[in-house]
Amino acid sequence: MTNNNPIGLFDSGIGGTSIWSAIQELLPNEDTIYLADSKNAPYGQKTKDEIITLCIKNTELLLDLNCKIIVVACNTATTNAIKELRAKYTIPFIGIEPAIKPAAIHSKKHIIGILATQGTLNSTLFNETAEQFKDTKIIEQIGHGLVQLIENGEINSSEMNQLLHSYLQPMIEANIDYLVLGCSHYPYLIPQIKKILPKHIKIIDSGEAVARQTKNILNEKAGFNNQNKEGTHLFYTNTNPKVLSDILKNKHAVIEKDF
Repeated sequence: MTNNNPIGLFDSGIGGTSIWSAIQELLPNEDTIYLADSKNAPYGQKTKDEIITLCIKNTELLLDLNCKIIVVACNTATTNAIKELRAKYTIPFIGIEPAIKPAAIHSKKHIIGILATQGTLNSTLFNETAEQFKDTKIIEQIGHGLVQLIENGEINSSEMNQLLHSYLQPMIEANIDYLVLGCSHYPYLIPQIKKILPKHIKIIDSGEAVARQTKNILNEKAGFNNQNKEGTHLFYTNTNPKVLSDILKNKHAVIEKDF
């Protein structure tokens, strides 16, 4: 393993590209390999054992591709499997979990909303985090159907708009002042969400925080790529590559349909 090996990322589909974008922006010289396990999306409806099995499969593939660290760019995978992954492998793992802490700390009304998958909201890690903020009321909403629509390239569909209205209206009525996006797919919905939410409600996702943590772990353990050139990026998907290609908008990426 050398400093110039790639950063590996995986998600239950294309959503983790929102995390990849933040990492690529902060660390432009790093090579990356991204796995979009869209065939098995969404992870949020699977059992904990099923999620762990999929995460091990993804990890093994990224290890075979000589990745120096692995970013679990999926809230459901992190909250259900990262403990097991860290116990099984020596490579550093970086997880992503809903940004409850900054929302709870900054909320003036002490009422925040979280939109996430069922797998994330039911996880032990999520509930342990939420328990730390007993003085904050957390309005939880499972985003049924959102991941599937994003994976099908239907981000701007009328069905998406209807679902978002139905999920966000109760939060607005509950008087939240922060909305936490608890799934790496959901940042792609921010333009629609902003049209629905009153302007005073702030939206928080985990992308920038995960990118900063990736930089910290590279500095402490895996080392930075010392080639003085822009990084190269390889994406794997096990379904139709067009949706992945469309969301990346040709950001110097090579897409393979191969796992």
